[in-house]
Amino acid sequence: MQQHKLDRIDRVILKNLQDDGRMTNVELAKRADISAPPCLRRVRTLEQEGYIHGYHAAIDATKLGFTEMFFALVGLSSQAQNVLQTFEQSVSIWPEVRECHMIRGGGDFLIKLVARDKSHRDDLTMRLTASDNVVTVSTLETIRTEKDAPGVPVDLG
Repeated sequence: MQQHKLDRIDRVILKNLQDDGRMTNVELAKRADISAPPCLRRVRTLEQEGYIHGYHAAIDATKLGFTEMFFALVGLSSQAQNVLQTFEQSVSIWPEVRECHMIRGGGDFLIKLVARDKSHRDDLTMRLTASDNVVTVSTLETIRTEKDAPGVPVDLG
């Protein structure tokens, strides 16, 4: 399916939904300066074309007992496709792994994890270290997070 070129209204819709995914279609239409039915059609088109991947709630991790967040820089024994895919598949099922990025320059993967406490963090680090084809694991502990903005900047051009 060929994607249409985004116009200003599409960008207003994307920005507003990214800022508040619970916004009603009526409120969204008002902000986009169009009526509700065409607004809903545009949202559905943006979803179908993959501009919108889903909707979620931003949850306070500490309220659920996850007081530690850290990053792990992981180096593998090989960059063969099957080794990379096997690693990705293995960590993708860990609920504590919140992000997994294949990177270049300094390692093979950068992983964001959450843990309940230091002991849990150490356990996760040891599990990573013991994973197949893992050669190195360097962890980076967060002290505080100043900014945690989901999504991407939407230029209203």
